[in-house]
Amino acid sequence: MVRGKKKMITRDISWLAFNARVLQEAADDTVPLKERIKFLGIFSNNLDEFFRIRVAALKRMLELGKKARMHLEQEPQKILDQIQSVVLEQQNEFDRVWKNIFGELKKQNIHLITEKQLSRDQQKFVRTFFDEEVASSVIPLMIESIEHFPYLREKAILLAVVMSKKDSAYKKKYALIEVPTRLMSRFVILPSQNGHHYIILLEDVIRFCLPQIFSFLGYDKYSAHVIKVTRDAEFDLDTDLSIPYTQKIAKGIKTRKKGKPVRFLYDKQIDAGILEYLIKRLHLKRKDAIIPGGRIHNFRHFMEFPDSVFAQKSVRRKPLVHPALKQSSRVTEVILEKDIMLHFPYQSFNPVISLLREAAMDPDVMEIKITAYRLASASKIINALINAKRNGKKVIVMLELRARFDEEANLKWKERLEDEGIIVLTGVPNMKIHAKICVIRKKIDNKAIQYGFISTGNLNEKTATLYGDHCLLTSNPRIMTDINRVFNYLLQPKTGAHFLKACQTLLISPVYMRKKLLALINQEIKNARSGKPAGIVLKLNSLSDETFINKLYEAALAGVDIKMIVRGIFCMYTENRKFKKEVRAISIIDGYLEHARVLVFQSGGKEKVFISSADLMIRNLDHRLEAAVQVTDPAICKELKDILQIQLKDNVKARILDNELSNTYIKTKGKKIRSQVETYQYLQHKAHAEPAQKTTKAVPE
Repeated sequence: MVRGKKKMITRDISWLAFNARVLQEAADDTVPLKERIKFLGIFSNNLDEFFRIRVAALKRMLELGKKARMHLEQEPQKILDQIQSVVLEQQNEFDRVWKNIFGELKKQNIHLITEKQLSRDQQKFVRTFFDEEVASSVIPLMIESIEHFPYLREKAILLAVVMSKKDSAYKKKYALIEVPTRLMSRFVILPSQNGHHYIILLEDVIRFCLPQIFSFLGYDKYSAHVIKVTRDAEFDLDTDLSIPYTQKIAKGIKTRKKGKPVRFLYDKQIDAGILEYLIKRLHLKRKDAIIPGGRIHNFRHFMEFPDSVFAQKSVRRKPLVHPALKQSSRVTEVILEKDIMLHFPYQSFNPVISLLREAAMDPDVMEIKITAYRLASASKIINALINAKRNGKKVIVMLELRARFDEEANLKWKERLEDEGIIVLTGVPNMKIHAKICVIRKKIDNKAIQYGFISTGNLNEKTATLYGDHCLLTSNPRIMTDINRVFNYLLQPKTGAHFLKACQTLLISPVYMRKKLLALINQEIKNARSGKPAGIVLKLNSLSDETFINKLYEAALAGVDIKMIVRGIFCMYTENRKFKKEVRAISIIDGYLEHARVLVFQSGGKEKVFISSADLMIRNLDHRLEAAVQVTDPAICKELKDILQIQLKDNVKARILDNELSNTYIKTKGKKIRSQVETYQYLQHKAHAEPAQKTTKAVPE
């Protein structure tokens, strides 16, 4: 039952419950050891971003007072207190899980050792390694003699060093050393012995060599403990209209790097004197997130734990070739004939790249227009677009410079694209462009033909091997017309709002998406109240929009059958005795990141199936340009619904999203269904069972 007057679960507490599900994967001894270590790294990286963004935002609200608090159900300080309590609990669980994994590593003859456990030969190796590889990158800061306390870089691992003399406990000197993980691996593999693998962390290499680093100071006793500072990652863009937009972004990136500290982590074994000194110099207060932990911090690096030390190597399933593309050498020819839905990472991302490469070399292609949000570091998408421009095509790229933590990379992509003569659009003030769309225009026999795609995920060949997404490749003229309308708006955002309002097949936020989706839920409510079948299936990353949650409550009270698969933030209470039908909500955390958004409405027997770039969050629906499209091909609709049903039957990696967000695993008798494995097998079977053949395209409604 929903308790009290509270209508929604606090967003930030819900997010912490999601990260607890990530930690569950690290604790699961059925998961390969290398993957368990990776999940610890993901948990740590997630928590870093949570503090940089969400905790920082709450602290800003505290400073703004009542005006900011009106947007929250609780006082910011109460939420911050809850966060601190939950984070400390999770830190204890993290330490327990790491202790178990550490023991499992030993059983597999993998030893993560400290500077105090080195054999004589290993000591010699470490000294040589430090002299040849590390020493030139180590810059000690004698912090007591620096008037203005030095800037401690965000995400850096820092060693807080205390030097003293054995004959005097009173004379101490403090220093800080940044561990140079930007320049080299944090994991130093030592020479193996008798089938045993030994690894030492880079900070422990430095610890071992402290006497030679500070030898000239005359101290003979050293201790060093890891600290870490997490900073506010948000930045405000300069409102000066005379400053170019790219300069504002660049300035914002620099400002972020010096944001206010929002969390201070330290090894609980640290010297009390230097801890007090650092807290004072960083202007931290006891109410701030000052969190004691173990010897190791910045576990995000453990996502790159060396694979070579494991006897059993990590092997990912090879992406499948879509059956419709098996017999054709050209993707373009196939999608001019029929729609294709690619399911990443189960199916290969290569057709998307091939489509752009073909367009780049096709003499009949005149123009390519595409959006880009997060790109791979060596992007094949960008290479194909540059090739197109060099082959005389007009290329327009909408590059979102404000993609959080990718701003710097996108500024570099902008410069490279513009150097090639490509038209680069950089967005709309106060609205991120998050839609994943592309339109290619060619002319055959004086007739214009358009084709392209709309996707739930980024145009990034690297993350497409890790993220679960859907991408519709189509030449549907109505969809292509709407994608062109979106680009017409992006080319003239001040006067082109009418282009978005004219879209007929795409649901575009912030224009019509909210209104249309609410209307679809209202129709299900109406059908339920009339005694007709009524049902909704939602696959999302996050559900936090209050209007939609209240509408779903109304639907549940009316008897609409609601099923949800939500990976991350989930703010809805699912248990209420007044609901006529049980609301079923699950979250799946497994080897792939569930990133797709799919929405299915029963619609009186004429089911409507959508894929979307947007989650049901205020930011997506009201402050971003997003695109959803109704899928009209019956075979593709069935495929999407089949995959949803597989996920809804998951009883291995699915957790129940109850009112307490207790993350209880679904356990049922009979066959074990791990949806990511079953989905691959389902698509693999279709790949073998369905030979490529020409079919008539479905006519859109």
